[in-house]
Amino acid sequence: TLHRLENPGRVNLEIIEVQNGEYIGEDDIVRFEDDYERI
Repeated sequence: TLHRLENPGRVNLEIIEVQNGEYIGEDDIVRFEDDYERI
C-alpha cells in the first residue's frame, strides 16, 4: 500500500516502523520517489 505522512504541527514527528512475521528483511521494502524531492 502506498501511503504518505504529513506533520502540520510544530512538534517533530517520530515514526516507528514495526515488522512481524517469519521474514523481517529489508529487501522487500519498496521506496517511491517523493513529488517534492524530500527524503
